[in-house]
Amino acid sequence: MTLDRRRFLTISAGSIAGSILAACDKNPRSAQSLLRLAERGNERVEGGLFRHTAMNHVAADAPVAGRAFPKYFVSPHIPLWDPAVNGVWRLEVSGAVRHPLSLTLDDLQKLPRITQKVDHFCVEGWNARATWSGVRVSDLARVAEATDDAQYVDFAGFDKGYHESWDMQSAMHPQTLIAYGMDGYLLTPAHGAPARVHSPVKLGYKNTKYLTRVVFMPARNGGFWSDQGYEWFGGT
Repeated sequence: MTLDRRRFLTISAGSIAGSILAACDKNPRSAQSLLRLAERGNERVEGGLFRHTAMNHVAADAPVAGRAFPKYFVSPHIPLWDPAVNGVWRLEVSGAVRHPLSLTLDDLQKLPRITQKVDHFCVEGWNARATWSGVRVSDLARVAEATDDAQYVDFAGFDKGYHESWDMQSAMHPQTLIAYGMDGYLLTPAHGAPARVHSPVKLGYKNTKYLTRVVFMPARNGGFWSDQGYEWFGGT
C-alpha cells in the first residue's frame, strides 16, 4: 500500500495525538510540553516533505466551484473596506525588506500578473476549485528586496485583526499569490476583497483574506487560528 502526503501526515498526527491524550490523563502540565514537542515534530516532517517545485495541477476543462465556493470570515459580518472612513486601500509591505512598499489596488495590478486554476483545501476536509489572478508573493519580495533575515512572512488583514504567519519557503512557492481576482472578476467582499492570500500549498485558514499588510520577519509570530491550537505549518 502507498500513502500520499496528506494521508501520511494524518496517520502521523493521529499517533502523536494518542500519546498526548494519554499524557493528559496523567499530567496536564506534561501534556503541554508534549504538545509543543509534537507540533515541532510535525513541522519538521511537513517541512521535509514540502517541495518548492511541486505544483497543484488542475485540468484546463475542470469545473470551478463558482457561487458554491465557501465564504468565511471571523467578523460578525462580511468585512468591507470603507474609503470614506479608512482612505484608499493600500497593501503595506514591510519588515525585513530594503524597500518598503505601499501599494494601491491599481499599483498591485501593474505588477506581473499570474492567473491559475487551483484547488483550495480546508482543514475541515473539503476542497473547492477556483481560478485566481494576482501577484506572486515571490515577485512582491523581489520588488521590495527582502533581505536574508526574512525567514517568515506574516499576512494580516482587516477581518477583526486576522493574521497568519508562514515559512518563507511556502510563501515563495510559485503558486502562492496575493490574489485580487477570482474566476475572471475582481474579488468580491465575500471572498476577501480587495486582496487576499491564496495558495494550494496551505490549508484554507492560512490564506488570509481582506489583506492589508505583508511583513517579512526573522521569526514567526503565530496567527489567529494557530494561536488557538491549529497547526502552525498548515501545509497540504
